[in-house]
Amino acid sequence: MMTEQQQEQAARYVLGDLSATEEHDFTAQVRGNPELREFLFSLQKTLDQVVLAGPLSTPPPALKDRVLGRLQAHAAPGHSFAGQPLPRPRQGLRFQPAGNTGWKELPVPGAFIKLLSLQADRGYAVLLGKLDPGVRYPAHANVGPEDFYILTGDLHVGDQVLHPGDFHHADAGSLHEENYSVEGCTLLSVLTTDDPLVQFAMT
Repeated sequence: MMTEQQQEQAARYVLGDLSATEEHDFTAQVRGNPELREFLFSLQKTLDQVVLAGPLSTPPPALKDRVLGRLQAHAAPGHSFAGQPLPRPRQGLRFQPAGNTGWKELPVPGAFIKLLSLQADRGYAVLLGKLDPGVRYPAHANVGPEDFYILTGDLHVGDQVLHPGDFHHADAGSLHEENYSVEGCTLLSVLTTDDPLVQFAMT
C-alpha cells in the first residue's frame, strides 16, 4: 500500500528536495514497503532517461575554479584539492590490493577462502570464496546467516544455478545441499564469526 504523500515524497527524493530528516524518515518507509520501493525505482529510472535525453552543455570555465576554491577553503591546513598529491589515508582505513595472496585451501581440495575483513565486535566477517572447475562442496547446516554474491563463474546450490551478479541468502540453521561449480567460481560472502569457515580462515 502506498499513499499519495509517499508518492510525493518519492518524487521529491529523486529530485534531492527532501531535508535530511525527511530523507531519513522516507528511506525507512522505502525499506519496509516493496510497492513504494518499486515506485521509487521507476521514478529514478525515468529521471535518468530524461537527463540522458537532454542536450549536453558545457559548464562555464569559471565554474571549476569556483568549486575548487570552495573545496580549498574547507581543506585541512597544508592540503590541496587541486594539483597536489592526495593526503595519506587516515587511521582506520585499510586497503587490500587484488592478487593471489592470502588464499587458504579448505579441507575440500580445490576450494579456497580469503579473509578480507573481520568485525569481531559486530559478529561478522567478509570473505572471498573460490571453487575450481568441477569442485563439489559437501552438504552442510548453516551455523549462522550467510550472504553470497557471485563475482565470476557458476555456482549450483541444489537446483538453483547462480551466475555473476546473482545473490543468495541462507538463514541460520538452514540446510545446504551439495554445492558445486562446473566452470569454477569466485564469490563474496558475509558470514557470522562463529561460522566454521571464518574460524578456519582465522587459524
